[in-house]
Amino acid sequence: MDLQNLGYALTQVVHNFGASVVIGGAVASLWLAPRPELGRSLAWLVLSGWAAQMASGAAFGAISYYYGQFPDLSAIAMVALALKVACAVSAFFLAAFYLLHGASQSTAWRHGVWLILAALGATALTAAAFLRWFS
Repeated sequence: MDLQNLGYALTQVVHNFGASVVIGGAVASLWLAPRPELGRSLAWLVLSGWAAQMASGAAFGAISYYYGQFPDLSAIAMVALALKVACAVSAFFLAAFYLLHGASQSTAWRHGVWLILAALGATALTAAAFLRWFS
C-alpha cells in the first residue's frame, strides 16, 4: 500500500467534509438564523468546518513536505491557493466573532454575516476547482 496516497486520500476526506459544512451551514443559516439559538449552533458548525479546512490544507502541505514531492503549481493555482487561504482565515475569524458578539447584534447584522460566510465558502470552493485543475 502506498502510504503517501493513503495520507492524501484520508486528508481529502476531512477536506471534503469541511467544505460541505462551511457552505452547507452558511446557506442553511440564511433560512434558519433568525432563530438565534440555531444561528449559534450553525456558527459552531461552520467554525469547525473552517478549522477542518485549514488543518487538512496544512496536512496536504505536510505530506508533500515529508515525501519531498511538492506539486507543480501554476500561477493560476498559486492565486487559487492564496484565495482559499484568505477565505478560510477570514471566515474562521468572522464565525468566531459571530459566536462572541452575534447575540447582541441585530437580525440584519447576523443575516449579513451569514451572507458573507456563504460567499466566502462559495469562493473557496470555486478556487479549489482551479487549484485542482491548474496544478
